[in-house]
Amino acid sequence: MTLLTRDEYRAIAASLDLPGMAFIDGRCRPALSGRTCPTVNPATGEVLAQVAACGAADVDFAVARARAAFDDGRWSRQTPGHRKEVLVRLARLLRRNARELAVMESLDSGKPIFDCETVDLPETIHCLTWHAEPIDKIYDQVAPASDDHLALILREPVGVVGLVLPWNFPLLMMAWKIAPALAAGCSVVLKPAEETPLTALRVAELAAEAGLPRGVLNVLPGGGAEVGEPIGRHMEIDAVSFTGSTATGKRFLSYAGESNAKDITLEMGGKNPAIVMDDAENLDRVAAHVVNGAFWNMGENCSAISRLIVHRDVRDDLLARIAHHARQWTTGDPLDPSTRLGALVSQAHFDKVCGYLDKADSVLLGGHAADGFVEATVVALQGNDHVLARDEIFGPVLSVLTVSSLDEAIAMANDTDYGLTAALFTGNARRALRGARALRAGTVTVNSFGEGDISTPFGGFGQSGFGGRDNGIQAHDQYTRIKTIWLDLADDADEAVP
Repeated sequence: MTLLTRDEYRAIAASLDLPGMAFIDGRCRPALSGRTCPTVNPATGEVLAQVAACGAADVDFAVARARAAFDDGRWSRQTPGHRKEVLVRLARLLRRNARELAVMESLDSGKPIFDCETVDLPETIHCLTWHAEPIDKIYDQVAPASDDHLALILREPVGVVGLVLPWNFPLLMMAWKIAPALAAGCSVVLKPAEETPLTALRVAELAAEAGLPRGVLNVLPGGGAEVGEPIGRHMEIDAVSFTGSTATGKRFLSYAGESNAKDITLEMGGKNPAIVMDDAENLDRVAAHVVNGAFWNMGENCSAISRLIVHRDVRDDLLARIAHHARQWTTGDPLDPSTRLGALVSQAHFDKVCGYLDKADSVLLGGHAADGFVEATVVALQGNDHVLARDEIFGPVLSVLTVSSLDEAIAMANDTDYGLTAALFTGNARRALRGARALRAGTVTVNSFGEGDISTPFGGFGQSGFGGRDNGIQAHDQYTRIKTIWLDLADDADEAVP
């Protein structure tokens, strides 16, 4: 997609008709209480729109309509080919409205328009089409029983699912969840993050335009206590998939245990290491990967590189190269396509990140924060027990730790409550494989930063995740259940006792 100028993006922003109502049973509706809540542009403090502030009554209504849609089969019993056609039409509508959605996403979240245009929207569209395509190609099974029996193993949609989204990738995380859920035939009750509801509401409108039946996709903006907890406790919701903080994710396990023991999938936090060994090749390229991993999306990324564990023999050279690349990551107006670091999502989150900066012992680069913006920051730590090495900061802050061997690096990398992603940079193939096997993380990249792609399952170990994976064919497992049908084929005469 060709990028526009800042003035052109501002003109689009000024012309947007921003959504404000919940989307339930195929219609835009106010909250039953009539309450609204402002959504704010974090880069300017401007109120963008007053958005419906839903509550438990709205959750009950949405779940009832989603259950009715599931039970009467208007979507759940449609042919896989039909469901695929609708999801592909939705992807086409997203592509047609991509620029509007990108600007809306930037305004609501503080994300740079560069990221929204070049990453978030293309990946969102690709996710929908990728999950749509295998719907009619995932086969069920026949088990090897006996000549007198036939055992069918079937995948069926789980039912009504609650999807609870984070604020750091509003559109992309919505796609990660609704694409396999709708592909499976489920009905959805979705809660966008309170800070970033706009694009989810717009996608719901486009889904109806694409032909998704009413009641199948319901979007309820609102707070965690008012909407998230009622979703987690609802007796008629069969499964919940949550992406967000570890503390909030743990609550959903409690909600499930205290209600109907619904299935829970959690994708939570990370404190992700990047190990750079003394035999790493092309340190300039390594530095570019580390900088991208640490500062992309302002570090508001659960898979961000937040700990650089570097061999002492290459430390100074690598840090000089990191400083060179990091200086190109400028903060500024998110609607300026040259901006690489936008505003943090809210004043509360800005204050949290600044609190961590105040605890830094030795700032090697950056460290300045003002008016919701934090510049790319690199700090040196003496050990892995420092609070900046233990806590998920979720900001553009890279902590540097120095080691003398691969074994020391692996031990330090694994010394965390999390286990989402890790990266290892080395020119030795055996060391790469041994290190990748030893790192306790759901995704390990070698000589690069990344999360894999849509074809690879994404999720973590420890307090980074529980219960399933996003992405890949494995994502469909969250939204289906396995049923065995056992058929007895024996004739009565064959069973007669002589």
